[in-house]
Amino acid sequence: MYKKSIAGVLIGILTLGLFSFKTDSERYFEIARNLDVFATLFKEVNTFYVDDVPPSKMMRTGIDAMLKSLDPYTNYIPEDDIEDFRTMTTGQYGGIGAIVGSRDGKITIQMPYEGSPAHKAGLVIGDEILKVNGVNVSGKSTTDVTKLLKGQANTSVKLDVRSYGQSKIRTVELVRANIMVDNVPYYGMIDDQIGYFQLSGFTVDASKEVKMAVQKLKEMGAKKIIFDLRDNPGGLLHEAVNISNVFVDKGKDIVSTKGKVKEWNKTYKALDEPLDIDIPLVILTSSRSASASEIVAGVMQDYDRAVLVGERTFGKGLVQATRPLSYNSQLKVTTAKYYTPSGRCIQAIDYAHRNEDGSVGKTPDSLRVAFKTAGGRVVYDGGGINPDVEVKRTDYSEIIKTIARNGYFFDYANKYKVSHASIAPAKQFKLTDQEYQQFVEFLADKDLSYTTNVESELLELTAKAKDDKHYDDIKNELEAIKSKVSHNKSQDLMRFKPEIKEMLEAEIASRYYLQKGYVESSFDDDPNILMAKQVLNDSNKYNSYLKLK
Repeated sequence: MYKKSIAGVLIGILTLGLFSFKTDSERYFEIARNLDVFATLFKEVNTFYVDDVPPSKMMRTGIDAMLKSLDPYTNYIPEDDIEDFRTMTTGQYGGIGAIVGSRDGKITIQMPYEGSPAHKAGLVIGDEILKVNGVNVSGKSTTDVTKLLKGQANTSVKLDVRSYGQSKIRTVELVRANIMVDNVPYYGMIDDQIGYFQLSGFTVDASKEVKMAVQKLKEMGAKKIIFDLRDNPGGLLHEAVNISNVFVDKGKDIVSTKGKVKEWNKTYKALDEPLDIDIPLVILTSSRSASASEIVAGVMQDYDRAVLVGERTFGKGLVQATRPLSYNSQLKVTTAKYYTPSGRCIQAIDYAHRNEDGSVGKTPDSLRVAFKTAGGRVVYDGGGINPDVEVKRTDYSEIIKTIARNGYFFDYANKYKVSHASIAPAKQFKLTDQEYQQFVEFLADKDLSYTTNVESELLELTAKAKDDKHYDDIKNELEAIKSKVSHNKSQDLMRFKPEIKEMLEAEIASRYYLQKGYVESSFDDDPNILMAKQVLNDSNKYNSYLKLK
């Protein structure tokens, strides 16, 4: 088996080498020679190394290190990981339909999908899973438990579960189903004029979901739309093409791909009649919007079809394809760069030209090249998509980060749900001052240890003063500053009350309305949504960003 696995990998790599360099005899000889050296070396290590060498593990280490030297997106996918890879590209798997996670060493339900077996069986956020089909999950990782929960559709799985705040254990039997994770987890009306929808991925049928969401919003009375692409990591290229086609005319260029294999170079066009090319549109972007989401944002900007609001996108302008290898494994390999209709490639990092230490830097703004949109606006390549209206990501205070990191928002929302049978609709739900004070009391005995940025800088200044032998000269001044900036937990809970309330309200709303509640709770305080509404509600401002007459 060892010899076969080595041979399979080597043949796969050699085949790729022959395909890429069949007209370059010197390059081919170099590949063949190095493969021979590698195989000989591996054999010698396996034979003579002092301890046993697990062939598969060592080979995987070598493959991963080799591919990592190219870029982060070229990956080896062994047979054992194929199912997870399929889930990533199709959004479909067999399971109970719930996100699980670890909280204080306990495996808990983080979010059941609406209409899933988990949801129908009455599992709620905060339920602790103790056993899966009799297997105790104590001490197991979230990944291990997720594998236990997944399985063929129509097979049963028994869970021993304990609800938040209860000691009684109950057994729940579920029948697994084919779970299709929605690319559009939410669509709805923000007000009587503006519709809103999120796109979280680009798996199979993402474009159909987007088209349906837009149609439904228009039926609900939407005259303007906010399209949320924040934190969307991308996915299938053809879905990005079809989603762009929802808003731009048939026959328009959407994206071009160019790589080493010239025969694979292609320009993708909008093939269908659009759904709506006139409805005012704002697209929300973030620094974690990448790949396919950047194609859509770039297309909308290049055709002056939408105003982009938010942050500069990630800058991933690389295209991957999967190639079959032996033993049911696959190679996901970067084959091309993509270019938006204006001709720009937004790839931010040049992996082909690394620094001497192996690191790679982003393209400096000074080297970015200017291009023009259909209406003559200047846009740039080489570093993501710049929004038309920049809204910086909220920099939360240390106390909020500490509360979130320790799971206190999560825990209190569970506690709140136990004592409140219902709440107002998520859009209207607000905590009273008295209820906020109850949360403050809940935190009284919790660990809220943190150091503010100012305190950190003061500690650094003190250390430098001691190193430079100046500490005694400014000791009194430093102590006075320390006294003034030293944080007080109670004061910070009041100082940052509005932001803390917003996050707690969203968490509580999700206990009653799941993902929908979490989203709708943010409509009145999300800076990006508020800016998008401002742009859409002022036609002159909207048109000025697009330079329309």
